[in-house]
Amino acid sequence: MYSTNGYAARSASSPLSPFSFERRDPLPDDVQLDILFCGICHSDLHIVRNEWRGTTYPCVPGHEIVGRAIKVGSAVKRFKAGDLVAVGCMVNSCGVCENCRADLQQFCDRLVLTYNSKDEHTGAMTYGGYSKSMVVDQKFVLRVPDKLDLAASAPLLCAGITTYSPLRHWKVGKGHKVGVVGLGGLGHMAIKFASAFGAEVTLFTTSPAKKADAKRLGASEVVISKDEEAMKKLEKKFDFILDTVSAKHDLNAYLSLLRRDGVLTLVGAPPDEAPVSAFNLILRRRQLTGSLIGGIAETQEMLDFCGESGITCDIELIKMDQINEAYERMLKSDVRYRFVIDMAR
Repeated sequence: MYSTNGYAARSASSPLSPFSFERRDPLPDDVQLDILFCGICHSDLHIVRNEWRGTTYPCVPGHEIVGRAIKVGSAVKRFKAGDLVAVGCMVNSCGVCENCRADLQQFCDRLVLTYNSKDEHTGAMTYGGYSKSMVVDQKFVLRVPDKLDLAASAPLLCAGITTYSPLRHWKVGKGHKVGVVGLGGLGHMAIKFASAFGAEVTLFTTSPAKKADAKRLGASEVVISKDEEAMKKLEKKFDFILDTVSAKHDLNAYLSLLRRDGVLTLVGAPPDEAPVSAFNLILRRRQLTGSLIGGIAETQEMLDFCGESGITCDIELIKMDQINEAYERMLKSDVRYRFVIDMAR
């Protein structure tokens, strides 16, 4: 075991504060990395404050991690010391179930999350990327393309793959009319990817102030979702809508915008149940679906695509001791569009 430093929450109501703890020494299949940057995801806040229940304290969050390998185990062939590497939302799975065999580890029933999960090696809980160093099995380590800005790449490990995966799964591309609901950490990446795939992208937002930014990111149209007349004009126009909003809102308003066989996919996680009209689905054979990050192979595909296309996240860099302020600003949507911790600051 070796010691490292990070920031942890000691309870649901306490601020995050400095925390020293131990990581396991690298095993033959492990990569040890110095963490350079870690994105702050809204789910970090939910888990730290136990809003989804089941948080074990102390909790070190962080699953949007970019770093440099400093040591590799004897069985590691894909990485060497000095490589730029990344770690996302998961650090282990069973490896043998049908989901793992299909490179869909995110659906494994024995998935080990990057933090707040039981670590089979130590028996303790996993600790995340709000820290200086970590050790991860090579199967869950990703390679960062050299061309990408490292800090702006960190949120790709969650916000990026969360939006890339459903767009790829439902084969969004040229000639498709795509809607994106919400312009935040997820929404801004959805616009970038859908636009890069050749789709015509419309942003739905409650904030008129976000129009200019949406156009800059690649949207061809911006619709204020509270404008009933504007929404009515778009009924039965869209092939695919990606809903990134985690607050309570009316899903029926977006289902009505889909063409026959259109798909509304949820990647935001509102806390309350959302009523859905059966007729909104039945009359046009529409689909209401959900999507959860992506598997390791698809995440590497996404990173490689970003490297080729020059796509990264819009970020604001902060110091480690600014985490609590960043959480409060995140609650007010006062970030464009992802906070990233610079471990060197």
